[in-house]
Formats: sequence, C-alpha cells, structure tokens
Amino acid sequence: MISSFAFSQELPKRKKLPFKPGQEQEMDTLKVTLKDSIRIGTRKVNDSIKNDSIQKDSVPEKAPVLLDLVKYKSKDYVKISQRDKKIYLYDEAELYYQDTELKSGIIVLDYEKNEVYAGRLKDTAGVYSQAPYFKQGNNIVEPDSIRFNFDTEKALIWNSRTEQNGTKIASELSKKENDSVIFLKNAKFTTSKDIDNPEYFFLARKIKLVPNKKIVSGFTNLYIADVPTPIGIPFAYFPLTDDRASGFIFPTFGENSSRGYFFQNGGYYFAVSDYFDLALLGDYYTNGSYAFRGESNYALRYRFRGNLSVRFEAVINSQRGFPDYSKSNIYNIRWSHNQDAKANPNSRFSASVNLGSSSFYQASINQLNTPNFLNNTLNSSVSYSKTFPSYPSVNISLTATHSQNTNTESINLTLPTLQASVERIYPFAPKDGTKKGIIQNINFQYNLRGENRINTTDSLFFKKEMFDDAKMGLRHSIPVNTNFKLLKYLSVSLGGNYDEVWTFKTTERSDAIIDPDDPTMTEQIASVKDTINGFDSYRTYNFSASIGTTLYGTFDRGEDRKIQAIRHTLRPSISYSYNPAFDQYYDTYIIDAENRTMQEYTRFEDGLFGVPSQTFASSIGLNVANTVEAKVRSNDSTQTEPKKVMLLNSLNFATSYNIAADSLAWAPVRVSGSTVLFNNKLNVNFGANLDPYAIDNQGTRINKFNIDNGGSLFRLTSANMTLNYSFSSKSFEGKGNNADNTRSGGRDDDLFGRAQDFSDRNSFRDEDDDDDEEKEDVEAYRAKIPWDLRVAYSLTYLNSNRQNEISNNSLMFSGNVELTPQWKVGISSGYDFKNKGFTYTQMRFERDLKSWRINFNWVPFSTRASWYFFIGIKASILQDIKWEQRSEPDRRL
Repeated sequence: MISSFAFSQELPKRKKLPFKPGQEQEMDTLKVTLKDSIRIGTRKVNDSIKNDSIQKDSVPEKAPVLLDLVKYKSKDYVKISQRDKKIYLYDEAELYYQDTELKSGIIVLDYEKNEVYAGRLKDTAGVYSQAPYFKQGNNIVEPDSIRFNFDTEKALIWNSRTEQNGTKIASELSKKENDSVIFLKNAKFTTSKDIDNPEYFFLARKIKLVPNKKIVSGFTNLYIADVPTPIGIPFAYFPLTDDRASGFIFPTFGENSSRGYFFQNGGYYFAVSDYFDLALLGDYYTNGSYAFRGESNYALRYRFRGNLSVRFEAVINSQRGFPDYSKSNIYNIRWSHNQDAKANPNSRFSASVNLGSSSFYQASINQLNTPNFLNNTLNSSVSYSKTFPSYPSVNISLTATHSQNTNTESINLTLPTLQASVERIYPFAPKDGTKKGIIQNINFQYNLRGENRINTTDSLFFKKEMFDDAKMGLRHSIPVNTNFKLLKYLSVSLGGNYDEVWTFKTTERSDAIIDPDDPTMTEQIASVKDTINGFDSYRTYNFSASIGTTLYGTFDRGEDRKIQAIRHTLRPSISYSYNPAFDQYYDTYIIDAENRTMQEYTRFEDGLFGVPSQTFASSIGLNVANTVEAKVRSNDSTQTEPKKVMLLNSLNFATSYNIAADSLAWAPVRVSGSTVLFNNKLNVNFGANLDPYAIDNQGTRINKFNIDNGGSLFRLTSANMTLNYSFSSKSFEGKGNNADNTRSGGRDDDLFGRAQDFSDRNSFRDEDDDDDEEKEDVEAYRAKIPWDLRVAYSLTYLNSNRQNEISNNSLMFSGNVELTPQWKVGISSGYDFKNKGFTYTQMRFERDLKSWRINFNWVPFSTRASWYFFIGIKASILQDIKWEQRSEPDRRL
C-alpha cells in the first residue's frame, strides 16, 4: 500500500490598494526583470527590483552599494561562492572598480559587505611574492596586505609603501579614513630611492597624512644607515603640493669674525599667482648689521618673462666706540625682462639692469658674490622700440643706459637716448625689377639721435645734484650713397653725409687779464669759462669714395692627398675721404695777457657729439683683407665630399695717407687677424700697430721715416694676442658643454670662480635624474672620466716710446673632473707672469651621497681667503635639513 500526502502553500488574497476619489489608477511603466545580479567575469549588484510604480514607504530607498562594474581576472583560478557572497582570485590577480586598481597574489572580494582583501603568495620555502599594488586616483600604495571597503572607502594597510611628491613613506600599519586622511603608525619617510634600504630616514611614531597636501607627525628622529641619532623634533609639518605654495624659508646660521653670529636668507615666500611670485629674505648679525632682499619672478606665456632682485645691506664693522668702527649702506638692483617674439612683431621692450653701490660685491659676504668681486663694471640697458611698417618704414627707439666703474666710482647715464630712422629710399629706382647703374642706385636715409647724458659719481647717485651737469643734444644725419660696377670686376661706391647738431648748452671763454692790484704785474688771472644756456647748432658734411674687388687663388694638391686644396681669398680696396675745415665755428681768446698769447676754441667743445673739424683732411685709405681655407679629405669613408676647414678667418692690413697734411701724412699700419684651431675649440685673436715714422728722445713722432733713422721699415708700437680654449670629454663624444654663471652678475664662464649657494637647490642638478642616464655614466667610467677645461691667455706688448715692455701676460683656467660618479672636484685660478703671482683661486669639492650632498668651497689665499662647508638633503621638500659652516674673509685686512 502506498500512502502519500501532499501539501501546498495558500496564497493570501491580494488586497486592492485604496485610491482617493477622483484619482485614476496609473499603469505600471516599469519592466520587471528577474535575473541573477552576479555574472562571471564582470559583477554588478542590483539588489532593488521594483514591481510597482507606487511608493510603498516614505523612507528613501538605499542606493546601490556598487555603483560601477567590477572587473577582475587572475592567472590561476577564479572561485565564486554564492553562499559566502565572495569571489576568490589566485595568482597575478587584478581587480578594477571606478578609479581603484588592485593587483596582488591573492584577492578576495566580498560583494555583500563591499570589501576587498588582498595579500601575498607564499611558496613552499616560505618566500612571499606578488605583494599588493593598490592605486586610487593618483595615490599608490604597495603594502604586504590590505583590506578596503568600497562603500566607506576605509582601509587597513599592513607594511605599506607609498610616495607623496617625491617623499617615500613606509609604515607598519596604515588606516585610511577616506580619500583625504590617512593615519600611519611607526612610519619612516625618506627621499632615498630605495625605500627598503635607505641611506637615511625619519622615524615617526604617529603620522597624519593628507595626500597631496601635508604630513603632520608626532615625535620624529633621524636615522642614518639604520642607526638612530639624537637629532629629533617633538612634531613636524611637511607640505605636499605640486603647485606653488606660500611658506616660510628656513634661514642659515653661522658666525662671522667681524660681525658675530648671524642668520642669513630667512624669510617668507609668497606664491601670489601663476604669473608671478615674491620672496622676502633677510639677514641679521649680532653686531647690528642687517640685510634685506626681495626677489620676484614673473611670466606670461607668449608675452614676456623676467625677474627682479633688490638687495640692501647695512654693513657694520667692529663695535661702536672702537677706532676701527665703520657703518655703510650698500645696495644692488638687478632686473631682467624679455619679450616673446610672438607678442608683437612691430614693438619690443627689453631690460637688463645691474646697478648699485660700487662697493656692493666687495663688501657683501653673500656666497653668491664671492667670484663677482673681480668685476669692475656694472652695466644696464632698458629699451623700447617701435616700427611703423608703412612705406617708407620708420623705426623709433628709446633707450636708457647705465655704465658704472666700481674702481673709480664714476657713473655714466643716458636718460634717455632717442633714435629714429627712416627706411632707405631709392628715388630713381624702378618700382619693379632690379636696380642698375649709378643713377638708379642713388639712395638716402634720415637718422636722428638725441641724448640726455649724465656723468656723476657713486656718492651723488639718485640725488638732485647729479642732474646739474647733464648734457642734452640732437644729431640729424642724412647719408647719400650709390654704387655700381666698373669694368665688370670692380665695385665702386660713392657717398656723402650731412650732419646737423643741436645743443642746448654752449661754452664761452673770456680773455685772461693781469691782476691790477699787483704792482709787479707778475700774477695773472686765468681765463674764465662760462656755460651759456640756450639753443645753438652747427652743420658739417663730408664725401667719400671707394673701389674694391675680390681675388681668388687656389692651390690644388690632388684628391689623393689629405689636404686636397688650399684657397686664398684676397679683398683689396682703396678709399678716398674729403673732410673740409669748419673754421667759422671757432673763436680765439687770450691765455697769456702779458705776452698776448692767443688760443682757439669752439663754443661746442663740451657738446655730446664732438666738435666740428677745424683741420682740412683729404686722405686715401688702403685696406687688404685675407681669408685662407682648405679642403680636407674626411676620415669617414662614407663621406664622398671633402670638408672645408678654415685656416685663417681673417688677416687684415689697413692704413691711410693724408694728402692735405704737411707732415706725418702716413697713419700707422693696423694688422689684425683671427683663426680657430683644434675643431673650433681654440680661438686665436691677434693684432699689432706698425708705425713708419721715427721718434725723438722724448718719444714724440717726427717727420722722418724709421728706416731713414737707422731702423727697420716699420716700428712695432704695440701688439696683443688672446687665446681661448674650451673643451671637455663630451667634446670628443660629439656632445656640447654649457655653463651659466650670470644669474648673480658674474661671467658666463667660471674663470673667476663659480657662484654657488649650496642652500639653493636650483644650483644643482635634479636628484631625480633618469636611471638609464645614470647607468650610462657609470658604464662610461670604466673607460674614461668626465672632465671639462677652459683656458684664457692674454698677452700685450707696448713699445710706443722704446719701453719694450710686456704690459700684460696672464693665464686663466678653470676645470672640473668627476673622479667617480659620486666625487667631483674643480678649480678656477690663473697666473700673472708679469707680477709673478697667482690670481684669484677657488677650489671646489662635491660628494654625492645619493640622497645627501656634501660641498666644500675653498679660497686658499688673497684678501678673499675663506672656506664654506655644506651638507644637506637634495630633495626640495627637505632642503632645510642641512648643516653649514663657513669662514668669511677677514674684513680688517
């Protein structure tokens, strides 16, 4: 017998939903989709299935937990557990969700709690591999294991490794609260490239990290090579930002022999905007000396860029009441402005300013000014130019210039200089086609130059007295020229020039008189010179003509020779100039009242543009220019054409003969030339003056040829030669070498020493150099050592008065050698062969300690004898962690 029972579930009757009177029932517009929310390979959770369009509860529905697709994959297997609501990924597992990227050996995704777990793989030998790699946005963490919640975005991270703006951070345990706050326990942070074996690190027990903003830590102390040091701080704050940020600039501390203890270069940096910034820095010394410095950089893309630096120092030596006590104020202003060529094609503004106290570079003790005290000139120029492109085009420019000699403390200013010119006009030339013949090539031009020139001294600079002796004037010039060919090979040019000078001050001299109160009539009163204010002018003109040609001579030696051919280019020319005398602008006055001695003068003698010529001149000029070059067979067998090598860039001979002179008609022969040798690395320039006339016992030229006086054809009166040699190991590898030392007002090379501020990270190469480049350098050291060398030699000979003297004979050199990838040494020095002594000498030593840098500069002798030692961290974020010690020059010497 079979007994069976059946049971079923009774469904309750569906109740009708109540409606308010007058309200129509709406049709359900939502499609009911019943499907599994978990899909293999791509997971999307959809836990809310609506069956009706009518809201059943006033409580808002919970948004979906996972808001995007979860993509994953692994090398070994993927296991999905519906019971545990988890997905297991094993071996080279990867998971992607929104901006989160996770790679690890093992990944477990709990899609019910919306959490993910990741860890390493462990083999049979107990070795771990495939550590997690977690990236969210721009933040990257490489821990041993991690637990992360997609909903709250909280995370627990064990033994994490992360990097924030160049700073590497490793912590035992990290707790991520949200996108903006992370708490770290027992964390060490460093800028070393190897986070697992750093050269140094700071150990902090507790850290609060706000990514890309800041790091705030508790008690922190320094470890060097895993050895703790007593250097520690109770708390620390480190800003983290890729953008400019305002903040304090940590000063440098030290001691000076004459000014006491000090701090230097401390202040505040203002990140005003993306277009300009401002740094205000100050120094203070315990003897009362102080200094201020303001620096600003500005730039507007495709328009202009520049920088401004203003420095002021109140220098006090010794102590008040002591006999050697002194106080002085010195300053320096530097401004550089460059306009982009694309900004305006018809107008341009530029500035290069370097002015200040004549003793600034000598009295300042700033490290950057150490090599600059040898510069004895300061120059400035501010100019604006405008072009009006219509025909004929007009160019107008305004320029303010400044020239200062720091030895004599004299200053020359032009405030301003006005220059205007009209495009060259050919009145007889056809509108179309080329210009031919003497008539069609006639052209003229108009030029205007106006100046307001001031000569003053350092003590009167920026005072109203400096304008008392200002000179103003304008010069109008109209040159007229033409040129044509003669006998096919001769080039002839004819020209004349008309000048008109306007001045607003002239000179008047009165005769000398005898003192009427002196009965002996022996004491005389000198003539009186008066300055007359008012407009006056004079006009001059002159004519000139020249004829010249070009001759070529080639010496062929055969294509089988190393030097296949030598070509000589000869350019002779003869010129004639006519300059009349303008006696109408000259007067006479008595300089000796007793003997009635007269002397001529012109009222324009103190003018800006010289004086009208009083001497008639009609002279013939002779000039010969030479160039020698060779064709050399290339060592490269693939090259079919020989290369041209310049043997002699120039060799010029020039002299003139004055037809109107009654004596000493021949001018000295000027010889000048230049060449380059050793693959354009050695520049040679030379010159000499050869005088055909003899001199008397007093050294005065006489109207007698030197050969007729028992001498040679020409008398060598002066000669000079300069050699400049600059090369490096890169030159033999086909690479260039560049040096820039002008930022603080020095030379563009380091022959006077190198200006370095070791506290300024910009003075050095970025510590994050390309690893590949570094490997190449290490590889190259097996065969060669990088080096560079610059040599300058100068020789001057004088014999104008039979002194037969070498007035200047000096050698200057500067070089650097990288002994190892971490050691670099350099020296700048020179030797004066005339005075038999070394010139300013600076020795440089640099040691690269990977994350740290050691520098030592030493000036062993001279009045600037000093040394400077620095050790500090390279990274900009920790650049204030440093130690400096220096020995300043003794100002009492």
